[in-house]
Amino acid sequence: MSIETLRHKLIISCQAPVDSPLHEPKVIAAIALASVNNGAVGVRIDTPAHISAVREQVKVPIIGLWKQVIAGTDVYITPQFHHASAVAKAGADIIAIDATTRNRPGGETLNDIIARIHQELGKPVMADVDTIEAAILATKAGADIVGTTLFGYTAATKHLAPPGWELLKQMVQLDIPAICEGGISSPQMARQAIDLGAFAVVVGTAITGIDFQVQAYQSALM
Repeated sequence: MSIETLRHKLIISCQAPVDSPLHEPKVIAAIALASVNNGAVGVRIDTPAHISAVREQVKVPIIGLWKQVIAGTDVYITPQFHHASAVAKAGADIIAIDATTRNRPGGETLNDIIARIHQELGKPVMADVDTIEAAILATKAGADIVGTTLFGYTAATKHLAPPGWELLKQMVQLDIPAICEGGISSPQMARQAIDLGAFAVVVGTAITGIDFQVQAYQSALM
């Protein structure tokens, strides 16, 4: 799988809240297939069960992750190597991990987990970051891609709202593909991300977030 196939293209994040009826492997797989049928060149999928179901339906690259809440740490996107291993075995082509500067669980460093994913799983790594400092460290640690995914979702950035345009502008200066993810809510914004130098664009809630979108419309009518 070549990361180059993603250049200047659309990746769809196909996820749903755990309490949603959409949080079923077959449903997520159907959403992924519909996305690919309409031009998406990749999908971003959470949990091994969902990745496995999507793998049966699509041949495009899967950016896989596993969100896990672990006591004592705020790192939750594929926090440990064994989570990455499960994601790889389920069929992911690229492993997405939290690459913020927050303390990682189990004493595993960012360098450790990236090295093990490369050496033991043979998969490229997408480093989800929140700041340019984290992006630089992830690049030095050997990440293959950096993404603006966690901008606005950490203590350091919670006062800011995605998309992280300024962060993206800084990240595209690094010698590594920079993907814009988070807060892209229109085709025009996706185009803007590419114009700013993004390697690719990930769109999730605006397309696949039925629960959130309905809630937003309902709130506006109350």
